[in-house]
Amino acid sequence: MMLPFFLPPLASGIVYAFLESTFEGKLVLLVLFIGSIFSWSVMITKMRTLSFAKKQSVRFMEVFRQDRQPLQIMSQKIGFEGSPLYFIYEAGCRELFFQLLGSMEVDETFQARLQMAPRIAASQMRSVTAAMERAVGESALDLESQMIILSTAVSGAPFVGLLGTVWGVMDAFGGIAASGSASLAAMAPGVSGALITTVTGLLVAIPAMFGYNFLVTSVRSMIVSCDNFAAELSSALEHRYVSHESNG
Repeated sequence: MMLPFFLPPLASGIVYAFLESTFEGKLVLLVLFIGSIFSWSVMITKMRTLSFAKKQSVRFMEVFRQDRQPLQIMSQKIGFEGSPLYFIYEAGCRELFFQLLGSMEVDETFQARLQMAPRIAASQMRSVTAAMERAVGESALDLESQMIILSTAVSGAPFVGLLGTVWGVMDAFGGIAASGSASLAAMAPGVSGALITTVTGLLVAIPAMFGYNFLVTSVRSMIVSCDNFAAELSSALEHRYVSHESNG
């Protein structure tokens, strides 16, 4: 089959292999193409989401550490949407409000009610800590969402490509056996069409592997930050709002 003379050698080889691939090979290529779209979509979306979450968390921590009053951000209704640290902070503060004031509502009387409220017992503080731990778990699940798509692309795409290659080679040798001609010219088109699926599978898996490793590292770093912040917030709230007097 003649190819346009102006195509570079690599492109000519890929086009030739695609044209010589069987229907099953083209079906495998379609599956790999769809998988590539999903993996790239997940990589781009997760990178943007994690970048935004990191920026919001940095902004939140700057504001949080400006004031020694840990409830200041919540009482002023300052929001940092997209930050997992703020989500943990909000969960802990709302549970503390309930333990201190019997209500999670923040209104114009909040500061006055907060100043008049007695300190809570250590057993009540455990409820606040549990609320923050739940928020850490939910944040971790949210950060790790859709990562299964990338891990599937990394591990599955080469095998799908290999399946197409084995199938194509099997068809090529079957055709050679049926025709009775075992020349290189008779084998080359079928083998070339079969190998394109393995190449495509690797082209899907390799970028997904690099993206997955980068995202896993970023997600783990953010989850550790969530755990550290939950411990820091718990310590700050316990120091300021928990009574350690013995009931005996």
